[in-house]
Amino acid sequence: MESVTRFEDLERIFTWREWRKVSNRLTLQYDRKLYLTTDQPERRPLIHRYIEVAEYPDGRIELWADGASLPYALYDRLSEINQGTVVENKRLGHVLEIAQRVQAQRENRRILATPSRTLTGQKPRQRPEQATPGTKPQRQLNAEDLRRAIDELAQPPHPVDTLPPQASSTALRKQPGKRRKRIKTSLH
Repeated sequence: MESVTRFEDLERIFTWREWRKVSNRLTLQYDRKLYLTTDQPERRPLIHRYIEVAEYPDGRIELWADGASLPYALYDRLSEINQGTVVENKRLGHVLEIAQRVQAQRENRRILATPSRTLTGQKPRQRPEQATPGTKPQRQLNAEDLRRAIDELAQPPHPVDTLPPQASSTALRKQPGKRRKRIKTSLH
């Protein structure tokens, strides 16, 4: 058995590694998350190349290309709207509720082929046999699902608004015999 030399990085050795292809926009996908690298001239040669995605036991993820770690921004495609945001935002509350309804229809399962993240405090994954009933993959959500969520949250019409104008006690009426006086103004 060989011992570890000082040149070997044990942290890097014990990572889960997968290869992902970089898109035209310098992005790649891993575990249903979109990793965005900055668009710089020195990164342009990475387009359409496979680079290494290294996931460390502590949950940290690094992108490696040509022996160097790349900085990135993360976009989680399965993110959820926080209920506190809906409550505290007076103007966007209704729109955020609609977004929550659509997200409730979305299947939120992560890829099971990635390593467990129990070291970061997450619970061990359970293997679901099938998708939750009433949900569908994100790409299958469409305008009809959005319309249904909007209709479910639509406010019922106000009772006064449903009455014809002549039946309403607050409808404006002309008083017979009275005319408004017009005031003429002249600029001279």
